[in-house]
Amino acid sequence: MRPKLKTSTVIMLLSMIVVAGSLIAATVGPYTIELPQLAAALLGQGSDPTVDTVLFNVRLPRIAASLLVGAALAGAGTVYQGLFRNPLVSPDILGVSAGAGLGAAAGIFLSLPILAIQGLSFIGGLTTVALVYLVARSVRGHEPGLVLVLSGVVIGALAGACLSLLKILSDPYDQLPAITFWLLGSLANVTPQELLSATPAVFAGLVPLVLLRWRMNLMALGDEEAASLGLSPARLRLVFICAATLMTAAVVTIAGVIGWVGLVMPHIARLLVGPNFQRLLPAAMLLGAAYLLLVDTVARNLGQAETPLGILTAFVGGPVFLWLLTSGRRAW
Repeated sequence: MRPKLKTSTVIMLLSMIVVAGSLIAATVGPYTIELPQLAAALLGQGSDPTVDTVLFNVRLPRIAASLLVGAALAGAGTVYQGLFRNPLVSPDILGVSAGAGLGAAAGIFLSLPILAIQGLSFIGGLTTVALVYLVARSVRGHEPGLVLVLSGVVIGALAGACLSLLKILSDPYDQLPAITFWLLGSLANVTPQELLSATPAVFAGLVPLVLLRWRMNLMALGDEEAASLGLSPARLRLVFICAATLMTAAVVTIAGVIGWVGLVMPHIARLLVGPNFQRLLPAAMLLGAAYLLLVDTVARNLGQAETPLGILTAFVGGPVFLWLLTSGRRAW
């Protein structure tokens, strides 16, 4: 499918949406900040101390976290879908979210401090993908992409079973609510320190994707075609999987499990800019950033109690994905 707009126009419009959405998100909330107050605080021109506290300690870190998490999940989903040539693939498919969730739940179950919980979540996500890759490497005589996906489903199911066991054994008045809320995804407790710890990992995963972006288009043709053009499909697949997994695991450690972003946003981006990975990756990441920023802004203003992000992304992402399927729109 050929995009109707130029890629530069789409990227510019999406960037403007992200900037405008960030400004709106900074002003709305239980404590309203007027635009003149926002401008004075950002320019350091003697603003209200209360405004400075709310803006720099609460809202701006949360806005930055929503942009980082949304962009990382959408970018990882774009990589997985292109790599496996499967529109139903998302960051969950290789068990990243299940492994990270199991690690975090284990940390909560053991009453560990927050840094240890985040570390276990990160290790759990990477370990799960490593197991998936080792299992897939041991299976011969089948299409590598299909074996990886099936291995991810199986390992993810095992991690989910272990997670269910931890939920049964956990304290129903203390640990279980914390595990459940974390698995539904939230940015309510993200601190600037946590944001700074996750950002380098996301950029470390993004760098090889940018440097090898043209090779992803060749990988999407299939292993035989890629090998005939002088590429090493197995090595490139490992690099792309590790990079996308690193991005996903890094943001899951600070935001919990947030679904649908990595599944739906790449589809919408393909409708806008086409399947070329060089154009698709930045468009999908901007879409993911704008989408999660919108969802998070709604989540913290919807009612007295904050709504978990996983619930809202499912309510929005599910119908959108069904529309894409029933309308017959294809960008592959």
